[in-house]
Amino acid sequence: MKKRRIGRTRLEVTEYGFGGASLGNLYEAVSRDNAMAALDAAWRAGIRYFDTAPHYGFGLSERRFGDFLSGRPRDSYVLSTKVGRLLKPVPEDQVPKLGFVDPLPFKLQYDYSYDGIMRSVDFSHARLGLNRIDILYVHDIGVYTHGIELTKIHLAQLLGGGLRALEELKSDGTISAYGLGVNEVEICLNVLRRAPVDCILLAGRYSLLDRSAEAELIPLCREAGTSLVIGGVFNSGILATGATAGAHFDYGPAPQDVQDKVRAMEGTAAEGGYPLAAAALQFPLAEATVASVLIGTGKASSLERNMKLLEAPVPQSEYEKYRPYTVVQPPLTGAVRE
Repeated sequence: MKKRRIGRTRLEVTEYGFGGASLGNLYEAVSRDNAMAALDAAWRAGIRYFDTAPHYGFGLSERRFGDFLSGRPRDSYVLSTKVGRLLKPVPEDQVPKLGFVDPLPFKLQYDYSYDGIMRSVDFSHARLGLNRIDILYVHDIGVYTHGIELTKIHLAQLLGGGLRALEELKSDGTISAYGLGVNEVEICLNVLRRAPVDCILLAGRYSLLDRSAEAELIPLCREAGTSLVIGGVFNSGILATGATAGAHFDYGPAPQDVQDKVRAMEGTAAEGGYPLAAAALQFPLAEATVASVLIGTGKASSLERNMKLLEAPVPQSEYEKYRPYTVVQPPLTGAVRE
């Protein structure tokens, strides 16, 4: 599989990576055997970039990734995880319900400070059982996750010490790159205008259906030499399933106007002679600032099906045909952009 460089670093990632939320039992339980089978299918497909986070299953995803990768030469793959959430042990009846089935018995504490990031890295090394992490993403900072007032506090932590921690970790060789891992454009613009970062993992905001990153963020990334890693290319599923009953968009049931847009997109794909899901998977890599596209699943069969979609030729000229159907996201009220 082809590789692309992360920012101005020497680190290269495969054009498709494996995202680890599903292996933290997001929305449904995934057995350990199935988790290992999905990771093995990714490896056999040529994927050598793996992304996880403490948040996914409250440590479960990191443990599973570490188990799978521990027997492989360390220089044969790239691994990213995230900072911003610390895990605290609690009784089983106090584990928060945040969409993960049977997570490990922890609760979350948000901490984007210098000390919080340093502690998070140490804990991730322990859960992974690995002595090196290549990329650290600051996870879910911003109004989309926290609202206005908490975002001001968290942003002050990050700018007041968190970024210094990340830069020290990069300078001493603990990591090779760092950036943000978020679901919104606004916080990316805010941070990138204040400080350089190597990469941004952006979920759901640069897809055939939602091109929110296109107007300001992509030009700013080009100027700053910052790479994008794109997650959520199916926008929570609807670009894979099509406009079917029960289809999901942006982590919830797809509203009727979105269903109508996707139905029209399916017609465009049919006219072009390729599956809509194939266009969705291939679209982000037409942009030079995009280094990798993440595919997340807890099933080997789903991974293999997605990789098969890459064999369907989709000319780049096709992507403009979908622009009339894109979703325009309203601005986040009160977003911190000073």
